[in-house]
Amino acid sequence: MMESFLFSLFFFLLGTAAGSFLNVCICRLPKKESIISPRSHCLKCGKQILIRDNIPILSYILLGGRCRNCKEKISVLYPLIEFLTGLTFLYFFYLFKLGSDLLPNFIFACSLIVISAIDIKHRIIPNEISIPFIFLGILFSPFLHLRWSDSILGALIGGSLLYLIAATYSFLTKKEGMGMGDVKLLTMIGAFLGIRGVLLALIFASFLGTAGGLFMIIWKGKGREYPIPFGLFLSIGAIVTLLWGDELIRAYIGFLMSFR
Repeated sequence: MMESFLFSLFFFLLGTAAGSFLNVCICRLPKKESIISPRSHCLKCGKQILIRDNIPILSYILLGGRCRNCKEKISVLYPLIEFLTGLTFLYFFYLFKLGSDLLPNFIFACSLIVISAIDIKHRIIPNEISIPFIFLGILFSPFLHLRWSDSILGALIGGSLLYLIAATYSFLTKKEGMGMGDVKLLTMIGAFLGIRGVLLALIFASFLGTAGGLFMIIWKGKGREYPIPFGLFLSIGAIVTLLWGDELIRAYIGFLMSFR
């Protein structure tokens, strides 16, 4: 029991440490700043953050959510990202154990967390993540139990399909729909999930995006022109596919068979 608890604690803390780095990426990539240097600093006063004030989650609580130097309020997004990443790594550990697919899938999930957070706030999907991760997904494919061809075709089909959908929408409505950032993101997802996975992720994302759009129009009073962060829904669709895709397909087939 104690050994299991220590393993769980280790992977959760490791995940929160990764989440701290993801916060740096989320903050700096939209501004085209280096994610390596300078060291983390307060966005208000510019003071470098001390090591003791940079402990994931704990430092935020001890500081009362404010900068030690200037008392500027620190966004609650930082500990939330750290907590989410910690839970993700912990869940992935229980799901994938110490298999060859644990680290690649966690890295994939981390990239989706960064992309989702940036897309929600800035309505952009950074090329610095999506493009390199296309090749990384293909490189990781043997560890993800995918054939090289499945990974490459998944990337090509995912990107091409979404590009055709976006181009058709623009042609018919004379308005820009999804941007190329979404196309590159689905290409990346295809590289990690393969042909069947990328198609399933797109289906899930379409349902979620439609529901999200209706929510913004009906409950939030936004107009039809309000930009929806589709990258968020593509990311959720990818995670749902990765974790529960096979089970959902079997459940759906079983549901259809019940009517025969």
